Amino acid sequence: MPDYSAGAAYVDGRYMPVAEASVPIIHWGYRRSDVTYDVVGVWEGNFFRLDDHLRRFRASRAELRMEPKETDEELRAILNRVVALSGLRSAYVSMECLRSVPQPGKPRHPAYVPAYTIAMAIPWVWVAPPEMIERGMHLMISRTPRIPPECVEPRAKNFHWGDLTRAQFEALEVDADFAILPDLAGNVTEGPGFNVFSVTDGVVSTPIRGGLDGITRLSVMELCEEAGLKLEVREIPAQELRDADEIFTCTTAGGLMPASRIDGRILNNDRPGPISRRLLDRFWEKRAEGWHATPVDYSAAAPAETTPA
Repeated sequence: MPDYSAGAAYVDGRYMPVAEASVPIIHWGYRRSDVTYDVVGVWEGNFFRLDDHLRRFRASRAELRMEPKETDEELRAILNRVVALSGLRSAYVSMECLRSVPQPGKPRHPAYVPAYTIAMAIPWVWVAPPEMIERGMHLMISRTPRIPPECVEPRAKNFHWGDLTRAQFEALEVDADFAILPDLAGNVTEGPGFNVFSVTDGVVSTPIRGGLDGITRLSVMELCEEAGLKLEVREIPAQELRDADEIFTCTTAGGLMPASRIDGRILNNDRPGPISRRLLDRFWEKRAEGWHATPVDYSAAAPAETTPA
């Protein structure tokens, strides 16, 4: 019996323990980072906003002109099955599409390289651990700018993390937890794995360009509407973020993550601000109430064919 205790994976039609999943080193997904992906969270046995993640994954594949064999319904079943096989009640669930190699006799052009699907469920991952969320993230604005959308479209999730990785080393040099990257014009974009929000005079703002259209970001927008908070989606100059009353970030792997410092400046007595805290608490309250939840069918762990139905 395979050991799925560390997680389960699906690779182009086959299920296996996550430790056995691999990508050939000659595949373009590895050699060229020719990959798009999406991550949906499972918390206490429920997917969160599964349909929204499938929609975004489909749009990302279209942006990169990838057409794997699986339909949305087949992919939904695959994601459910890797979670069920793992038995995890809270999981980080990734769906990925990558190109393989040119087919015999075909040009070495991505149009002639087949794309295939990988999925995996592993134990829940926190971008920022709970203790950091409680005390507030320490952020900095990097010198490294985000790759412009004209070069790599950030709304299609991708593995082009060279700029994000470089910025994280900048954060390490000044003892910050995470970097936030500006664009070439000096406006805020996003951080490594999260969207950014600021709060000034009670108005919540988030960048309009240069970052991922996050699903948790969408959830924050809904929470702001529910709470009667004014929300602006616009350009945010880096200095405006430094001067904000509050800052918080958000991601699938952690929900809302408030900040307590930016470029060494202390906000709210070095703790998360009141609006950030209010939205954070309401986010998890609604999750517990079944907000946008799709229950995992754990009976799907029973023996089945290795290819989707």
